[in-house]
Amino acid sequence: MNTFIYHCKAGCTKTLKRMNRKYTSEDIKKATNLLRKNFEEAILTADIIVGFPGETEEEFEETYRLLDEIKLYKIHVFPYSKREGTVADKMVEQVSPEVKEKRSKKMIELSNKMQEEYNKSYLGKTVEVLIEEKLGEYYKGHTRNYIQVLIKYKDMQNTIVKAKVYDYNEHELIAKID
Repeated sequence: MNTFIYHCKAGCTKTLKRMNRKYTSEDIKKATNLLRKNFEEAILTADIIVGFPGETEEEFEETYRLLDEIKLYKIHVFPYSKREGTVADKMVEQVSPEVKEKRSKKMIELSNKMQEEYNKSYLGKTVEVLIEEKLGEYYKGHTRNYIQVLIKYKDMQNTIVKAKVYDYNEHELIAKID
């Protein structure tokens, strides 16, 4: 499986430093390039916290630009929430809930756009799909690199099939058995 999840939390070096992370935005770029170079069709996702204490608008935009540049498949977005007893809980510059919500929405929009662009790149390709469950008139499964696929076909749960992608949406590919 070529699915990699970054637990990078941010893409701005200043924010990462406040989070006590030992890597920089440049390290994230290098790791992304290395993974793509060595793993065909790697699917890269990231867990990102928005609104970490002290995160300025400029820092948020730096994270946004980095993620847009490295073209992940999906971003798992989490608004920062205080945890009693942590260093971040005691930080003075807490970000307002309204700003965290605005930043979360913007980051989710970027994630949806990137996922749809990636799914579009699969149009016309044949993929192997592990069928996992029935959803109405479709069967849902995942490719080897964990892209969700819907296939309209006869009973085939818990099997691996080859299917040709003929459509997509923001979150999944839509395919048919050749």
